[in-house]
Amino acid sequence: MTAPTHSARAHSFNAAAAQYAANRPSYPPALLDAIEDLAGRPLHGARVADIGAGTGIATALLRARGAEVIAVEPGSGMAAEFRRAHPDVPLVRGDGNHLPLASASVDLLTYAQSWHWTDPARSVPEALRVLRPGGALALWWNMGAADVPWIAEAGARQAAHFGIDIEAYKKRDTHPEVADPEGRLDLTPRTLRWSRRIPVDTHLANLGSHSMFLTDTEERRTAFLTAEREHLLKAFPDGIVEETYDVDLLVARTDT
Repeated sequence: MTAPTHSARAHSFNAAAAQYAANRPSYPPALLDAIEDLAGRPLHGARVADIGAGTGIATALLRARGAEVIAVEPGSGMAAEFRRAHPDVPLVRGDGNHLPLASASVDLLTYAQSWHWTDPARSVPEALRVLRPGGALALWWNMGAADVPWIAEAGARQAAHFGIDIEAYKKRDTHPEVADPEGRLDLTPRTLRWSRRIPVDTHLANLGSHSMFLTDTEERRTAFLTAEREHLLKAFPDGIVEETYDVDLLVARTDT
C-alpha cells in the first residue's frame, strides 16, 4: 500500500469532522496551568489565536479560562463543525504558514495537535510576526503513554498494520529541534500525564479519526478496527477503556 501524502493526511479530517469532535480527547486543566506558567501571564483577558483549531476542542478550554479567542482553521469540514458547535467564536480560514492576522496583534498563539501540519520555515516567522512583544507560542500534542502495557500492545498492532511505528513517528514532532529546526524559538518543554475512561467503541472511533486511518482503504480500516475491538474487549471485559496520555507541551516567549 502506498503511504498517503502529508497533504492528503492533513485534509482527511474534513470528511470526518463530526466523528473527530465527538470522540477525540480534550486536555487536562493542568495543561492550561502550565501554559500560563511558561507564558508568564494568565489566560484571562489575553488575546489568543488558536491555529488549526479544528472542531474547537482547545478553543473552548481557552475561552473558559477567560481568554479572548479567535480561531484559525484551513479545512472546510472542520470549520463547518466548529461553527456549528461554537457559533459565537470568531473563526477565519487560514493556516499556520500564512496567518490571516495582523502583525503584533495577539498575546498567545496556540497550536493544539496542529503544528506538525505546518512548515516551520514559514510558520515560525509567521508566529513571530503576529505575536506582540512579551507574547508566547504554545504547541502541544496528546500522545498515548507508551509505558502503559495495553497501549504499547495496541501501538504494536498499528505499527504492523501500517508498516510504521506511528506513535514514535508522531513523537518526533514534539521535539524542539523538529518543531523549530532553525532554532529561532527558545522552546521550553513540559509533559503532563492524564487519562480518561471511555467505552471501547468511543476509543475505536477516536482511533479511526486519526489521519492514517482516514486515508486507509475502507476495507483495511474496517478489518483492523473490528479485530482491535476483539483485542480490547479481552483486555477490558467491562467494555470501558482507560486511555492514558502524555501531553507534550512546548512554549516559547518572545522578547519584551
